[in-house]
Amino acid sequence: MDDRQRIDDLVNRGLLDQWYAVAKSVQIKPGKPYAVKALGRNLVLWRDTGGNLKCLEDYCPHRGARLSRGEITGDHISCRYHGVTLDGTGTIVRVPAMPDCALEGRRAVASFPVAESNDAVFVYVGGHGQREPPPLALPEEFTNPEWTSILCVSPWACNYRYALDNLADPMHGSYLHANSFTLAFGAKQDQMRIERTGAGFIVMRVEQQGRNFDWTEMVTETAAPYCRLDIPYPDAAGPGGPFRIIGFTTPVDEHNCLVFFWRMRKASGLAREVWRFMYRARLEDRHWHVLEQDREMLVNMPPDARKREMLYQHDVGVARIRQALVNKAKAQLAGEDAAAARSAS
Repeated sequence: MDDRQRIDDLVNRGLLDQWYAVAKSVQIKPGKPYAVKALGRNLVLWRDTGGNLKCLEDYCPHRGARLSRGEITGDHISCRYHGVTLDGTGTIVRVPAMPDCALEGRRAVASFPVAESNDAVFVYVGGHGQREPPPLALPEEFTNPEWTSILCVSPWACNYRYALDNLADPMHGSYLHANSFTLAFGAKQDQMRIERTGAGFIVMRVEQQGRNFDWTEMVTETAAPYCRLDIPYPDAAGPGGPFRIIGFTTPVDEHNCLVFFWRMRKASGLAREVWRFMYRARLEDRHWHVLEQDREMLVNMPPDARKREMLYQHDVGVARIRQALVNKAKAQLAGEDAAAARSAS
């Protein structure tokens, strides 16, 4: 396999050494295992007796049954097939059918660092080095009490790269979302430009700002990449600043992904509570409709669309996000090759 194909395969599967959002916090309930899939890996999550999250490969080392079909026993997880019990490090702590079994004490299943923030669960998927993960660095809005947020999660039956391309393409808002309540305004002709930031780039329309989905910031140089964009509220939505979206995209496998969108507003006190109520009562359905427009467009694109496309000036953001992924993949593969060479010498 040539280097170009190796890079493309890695990007399609999902880059390693990164934190990925995998679930809403409320989905992982005390006393119940929860199955997720990320980067082609089947994972199981659970909470220990202190409410702390644990994450293992969803695989019992005895016969391969899914641990997510088992049960939580104190801080540990037990396979329902024969009761084999593992702790949060993937170590077998008990084989009830055979006391003092030689399997006890073996670290037999991969474990994954896990963190929780802003109603979501993040898992770190490392490469072959097994080094300590970097801290989960999140958008400043997540820790700023002036911001309030509502999280939505949606599964999309397409490769995650399509979702990233869509976010790095502000011009589609004036077309695909032209009949939407918050995106029905603005010109249908413009130019795009790129502005570098310390952690990625911003792609924006040249002539128009504050009328539609006119810019996106892609934060790529972090172990938890995300995007940031603002959607202006039209006059009919009442007073207030723009509606901000923070988005994370997680590869499930090469044909599916999860998108996590935090819908945010800078508001405090009574205004904060009024906005949250009005959002749930009036705007949420409309914003889900916008998200569905994106999903339906992307899941119906052919799998080889990127190989047949003809890009033009508006696609500078698409080209830039793709190059960022390729650069990261090159670095990861170079690290793998160096490690392999050291092992062979």
